[in-house]
Parts: sequence; structure tokens; C-alpha cells
Amino acid sequence: MSLLPIPVSPDAAATFARVLLAILFLAHGVPKMKNMKGTVAFVRGTGFPGGAVFAVLFTLLEFFGAIAMLLGFLVQILAILFTLQMVATSIFSKTKLGKKFTGGYELDVLFLVLAITVALLGPGPWSLDRVLGIA
Repeated sequence: MSLLPIPVSPDAAATFARVLLAILFLAHGVPKMKNMKGTVAFVRGTGFPGGAVFAVLFTLLEFFGAIAMLLGFLVQILAILFTLQMVATSIFSKTKLGKKFTGGYELDVLFLVLAITVALLGPGPWSLDRVLGIA
């Protein structure tokens, strides 16, 4: 029973969360792909351990991972990878960049929570994972 006259649909919620997370990561991945050298230089300049490697890996994940997630392919694995990335970037933002939560790394935490939600809900019924029988 719902308090509002809105039907409860976990399948729709899973699909909506998955598509939203994919669009958000793609919006961040496209500019990084267009300027990979700048992305690597920024991360390396902060002193982040393994900066160049992580900058490339995170960029590839944000771009290609987001496209795969949008299609609903390997969703739970990608959601876990996005979760780990957001844990790393949240810690990085606080410790290396000195950002405060509000006006700093709160979006990283929001992406983290959304990625965990997608990992728990799965891809939803409208996904390649369902078509391929892996979800």
C-alpha cells in the first residue's frame, strides 16, 4: 500500500536510476575524453598516488562504462566500479583538495549513493543484461 496514489514499481525505479546514473557519468566522461591530457595533468598535479593511471581509468569508466550502463550491459559490475570511484574521489576531494562537504564533494556522495542503489536494484527489465539472461 502506498501513501500517494502513485503505483510502486521497483522495475521502473531500477531502470530510471540506471539511466540517470549513466547520463550523469557520461556528462562527466565526455569532456574528459575530449581532453585526456588535461585530465591527466590535473590529477597528476594534485599529487594523487598513481594520478595518471587513475585519471585514464576513471575517464574510460565514466565514458565507456556509462554507455554500457545506459544500454543495461553489466550494470551491477559497473555500479560497483562507479561506487568505488566515488569513494576514491570523495576521499580525494576532502583530503587532497581540501573541499568541504557542501559546495565541495556532496555530488560525489550523491553519485555514490545512486551507484549503490543501482547495484542493489539491478538493471531493471529494459536492459541488455535481462535480454542476455545475466540479470
